Amino acid sequence: MNLNISNDLKTQRLEGKIAVITGGAGGMGKAASILFANAGAKVAILDIQDNAGIETVREIKANGGTAMFLKTDVSKSADVEASLQKVEDTFGPINVLFNHAGTLIVKPFHETTEADYDRMMDINVRSAFLVCRAVVRRMLKTGGGSIVITSSIGGEKGFALESVYCMSKGAVLQLARTIAVEYRDAGIRCNAICPGFVKTAHGLVEIEQLDGLGQKWSETDLNAVQGRICEPEEVAQAALFLATDEASFINGAALYVDNGWYAKG
Repeated sequence: MNLNISNDLKTQRLEGKIAVITGGAGGMGKAASILFANAGAKVAILDIQDNAGIETVREIKANGGTAMFLKTDVSKSADVEASLQKVEDTFGPINVLFNHAGTLIVKPFHETTEADYDRMMDINVRSAFLVCRAVVRRMLKTGGGSIVITSSIGGEKGFALESVYCMSKGAVLQLARTIAVEYRDAGIRCNAICPGFVKTAHGLVEIEQLDGLGQKWSETDLNAVQGRICEPEEVAQAALFLATDEASFINGAALYVDNGWYAKG
């Protein structure tokens, strides 16, 4: 299945919005960057991937959208603050954040090192803390906004060989819920999306590594739990909905993009 997110799906659902997307240069993040821009937002991509980020901005501009790329290590507070200030100086007050940057480690728990743990927590959890904190501070001054955080089906389900990844995704899921509770009355909504297996470079490597460690994920196995592999554009559509005013009374939710896997148990 291949969803076209170019001109035929152009809407104005984010007209007038300034959207920051971390990890927006590739995979689900790139799909969201293009989709948010097509929906009328001015999009700022914060990522460490120079070439991919520049190319994504080029694609957005070629399609009539507005975007900028800022090379940013979102696990470093100085990088985060400098990039967000640049976004505000260029586009104006930030009112949408898609906190998507993340990575994974596939490894038996007893072989997981402290370095593995530190890397996972820096990229997945510390970055979410730094970026969301900085954006919330700004939204409090400018009247609120919408935050969407990428968690995972592994944020609540336990998966063998992915213990630290599941820990990190549980942490950011709880971050989404607590931001929602704490800042609701300030006009800030925060929700999480929780995908299953997605057809991105990361997702396909994950399946390959799990297979290599004996946890087989053939197409038949995958179909049994979620019907088929998810397209990155399908995750981006879920994030877009939560970011828009259409989701104005949805706050603190975990939206599973997994075709019923989590519900099935």
